[in-house]
Amino acid sequence: MASIVRRGDYQYQVTIRRKGFPKQCKTFESEREARDWAKVVESEMIRGVFTDRSELERTTLGELLERYGDEVTVEKLGARQEKGRIRHWMSHPLAKRSLASLRSKDFADYRNARLKVVSAHTVRLELALISAVFNHAAKDWSMPQPNLVKGIRPPKTPPGRDRRLIGDEEDRILAAAGKARAYPHMLVAAIELAVETGIREDRLATMRWSQVNLQKGVVKVMTKDELHEQELVSVPLSMRALQILESLPRDISGKVFGCAFPTGNVLGKAFERACKRAKIEDLRFHDLRHEAASRLAPHMPMVTLAKIMGWKTVQMAMRYYNPTDDELVKARRAAA
Repeated sequence: MASIVRRGDYQYQVTIRRKGFPKQCKTFESEREARDWAKVVESEMIRGVFTDRSELERTTLGELLERYGDEVTVEKLGARQEKGRIRHWMSHPLAKRSLASLRSKDFADYRNARLKVVSAHTVRLELALISAVFNHAAKDWSMPQPNLVKGIRPPKTPPGRDRRLIGDEEDRILAAAGKARAYPHMLVAAIELAVETGIREDRLATMRWSQVNLQKGVVKVMTKDELHEQELVSVPLSMRALQILESLPRDISGKVFGCAFPTGNVLGKAFERACKRAKIEDLRFHDLRHEAASRLAPHMPMVTLAKIMGWKTVQMAMRYYNPTDDELVKARRAAA
């Protein structure tokens, strides 16, 4: 049964005790609000649909994000980027709200306001983080937290990039990389390996010799799919990739590129500077992964390509396989 006690002006505390359920206690400004809440809670208990939301009422979104960052984000490959998104959310007013007070509309309003400031892709990643946090809280921490992001309309993102090396751009970028002020040999090797293997910049930059087996011709790389699930995959090495790796000196750090590229971001910036010297526009290091996939695709089944590139679905192959018109014509005529 529910008991209502007046604690002072505009303070009516409701306490509900029912066998088989945790004690429920909440304070309202009016007695009518207190009675209405008590009726709803008791009705849910009688019908067997009651959910204890006390933990959601005393936990803020910011506290949930902080816990997720400490326990989950630190284990991810993209921890640095996700930590940045968590810091952004921690500075937003929604982070100060209790989980119980949040509604899907709050995140829809956030989406609309944020789209006026940053790109749709950035907003999608920020909302995807909240969705992952809610799912993890419900599954791993047994919190009755619904995924409030799942039901809202996602921001419309532009089509995926299909940029590839054009004409003599490969020769130009390699020549420009060879003139870098710092570690030119390492930058050239990283670019060539990216084209040969399709390994992402952050995996290349931090690659260790312990991951490389020159005798078997493979590199063990931790990758993640579109569901952000991590897996150790074997990337086969072409003869050219083997030659590149064999030409590199062994550093005491155990890293393939030594201290040249502490992070993928450093490698990406070095590549960006080389593109400027070569006068090549709108080319990113990640585009080399598209280039690698597009070169391999005509020579093997899509399922094999997906294994090599570390994809869980063949649909991902369609995103990265970006053939030119000439390549499609050549493939069609070869099939005759």
